[in-house]
Parts: sequence; structure tokens; C-alpha cells
Amino acid sequence: MAERVLSIEEINRAVLARQLLLERASLAPERAVEQVAGLQTQYAPSGYVGLWSRLAGFRREMLTDALMSGRIVQGWVMRCTIHMVSARDYRPLTEAVRAPRREWWLRAYRAAATDMPKVADAVRRYLAEGPLKQAEIQRLLAADGFTREVWSGAQLWIDLVRVPPAGTWATPRAHVYGLAEHTVPVPEPAPSEEEGQELLVRRYLGGFGPASAKDVSLFCGWTVTTARQVLQRLELRRFRDESGGELFDLPGAPLPPAGTPAPVRFLGQWDAVLLVHARRAQILPEEHRPVVFATTSPQSVPTFLVDGRVAGTWRHVDGAVRCEPFHELPPAAARELQEEAERLTQFYASD
Repeated sequence: MAERVLSIEEINRAVLARQLLLERASLAPERAVEQVAGLQTQYAPSGYVGLWSRLAGFRREMLTDALMSGRIVQGWVMRCTIHMVSARDYRPLTEAVRAPRREWWLRAYRAAATDMPKVADAVRRYLAEGPLKQAEIQRLLAADGFTREVWSGAQLWIDLVRVPPAGTWATPRAHVYGLAEHTVPVPEPAPSEEEGQELLVRRYLGGFGPASAKDVSLFCGWTVTTARQVLQRLELRRFRDESGGELFDLPGAPLPPAGTPAPVRFLGQWDAVLLVHARRAQILPEEHRPVVFATTSPQSVPTFLVDGRVAGTWRHVDGAVRCEPFHELPPAAARELQEEAERLTQFYASD
């Protein structure tokens, strides 16, 4: 039997549904970050905006409480990037990406490469009594004769997490580090690399599928060969895109019709639905990508969606959310955007 061909519009709605952007869900924050395959949070408040757009009745203290209690943790996970993930996902996902993250760092910092297990041992010693600020860890590394560059690789050889309240809405800078073993339980038995890889692929397809092997590799930081090997180990359904490319998906994952209404939604900086691994969903039209991810800006630009696609940018200034559409919106969409902006303004103003 020929595999079903999915249109771009069907893929767009599938990703929006799985990212909880078609309808707000009634989930605990830790279950929500599992559903969306982690929240990329170089800027911590973007995680709060991301969950506000995805969860019914979400309040800022719900995520802060989850971070403070350790139900959600922040650390380097996929692509050597800060993510908020659930405590139960942290260790298997870290195991899944550990080897390629180290290989990437050794290639990128070849001139600074040293005995990284020795660096990890030093950092473990510094943090044995509790968390420290990044600047203090770097000072101690320098005092022990290590170059400044090794800090960026240290957390690939030792599992570190950002320690709240740093990295929360009230204290956005995630600059306090602790040993993951002090806050994230180690399951027995510890997850293997293979188990972690399979969980990561299931999380990715559950949050961004249907997707190709290349999409999986870009998200996970793997080679396409590794992605294909993991995909072949799983029981998956298969589709084709409009150009004939093979797509993989979880059995039973939602596939809404192409015409499903997509409400206005606000996204924070670096929301993963806009990144290259999710390009096939065309949530970010290519003509707007240079604006959202400007090479002259260290942060991406907060955006809003109209009918399932980025239609402009926004910012919170002078106590209000101000929207800048890329083009004139239809009257009904403009009204919906204004109403959602007013709700987001209230979210910012809440205690």
C-alpha cells in the first residue's frame, strides 16, 4: 500500500497541535515540557511565555514552583543549548546526546582541548558543597591553571543544572550551577544511551512530527545515520511529504485536517517551532526568518502566530504588549491579536 502524502498545511497543523498551539491544554508544567520535547530557554522568561500560550490557566508561579521543587530542570541538553525539561526526562535525554555533544565541542575548541575528565573532576570538587555562580567556577578553574575556554566544555563531561531562583521569571539570568546529582534523582538502573536515544526520538516525534531522519538529526545534534538507526529500532508509521521524502511518526499521534482553525498565539525568543528542524511545517515563513533570527542580535525576536504562521513581532514595553505585524491583517485577525495581546499584558502584570 502506498504511503499517505501529507501536505504542508497538514504538517503545519500537526506540529501546532502537538506543540499545544491549536488548543491550550490542561497539563502540569512538567508534563507540558515533555509533550513539546523540552523548552529552549536561553532567556528564561521565554519559557513562561511559551507555557502561557500552551496551557489553560497557566500562572507564572506554576513554572517557578516546578523549577524550585526540581520537577523541571534547566541544563544543556539537545544541541548544547539550555532547555527546560522534566526531571524524569533529564537523565535519559542527557545520555542520548552526551557523545555527540562532546565530539562537537572537541572539534569546535580543538586548540583549547585538554584533559576534560580532569576539568570535570575539578568542577565536581568546587560544587561538592553546593551551587556556585558561573563567574566563581571560572575563577577557580583559572586558579587551577585551566584556560577560560574549558568552562564551555566542562558541562559536557559532568552533568550540571542551573539552580533556581536563577533562571526564573524574577531572576532571568541562569548563572548559578550545581551538580545534577544533588537535585535530579538517578534512576535505577541508570538509562543507557540506547534507551535515551529512543525516548528522545519519541519526544521529538510527539512534539514535532511527522518528521524526516534529517529533522530528527538536526534537533538531537546527531548525524543522519544515527537518527536513522534509532528510527529503525522503533515501531513507527510512515508518510511522504509532497516531494516524496520519507516521514516518520508515532502511532496515534494527532493529524488534524489542513483546514483546522489556528488561533493567534504569542511565542518567546528561540521558540523551537521556528528553528531549522521544524522548517517543513512552515510556521516561520522564509522571508521573515532573517528578521526573527537576525545575525546582528544575540537574541531571537518574540513573535506571534496568525493562522498558524508567524505574522509579526511583539515586545513588552511601558506595561503593555506592543505588536508589529509584518503586513496588514484581516480585521477579524487584528481583533483577535489585540485581545490576545491584552491577555498577555495581564500575564505580565500579575503577581
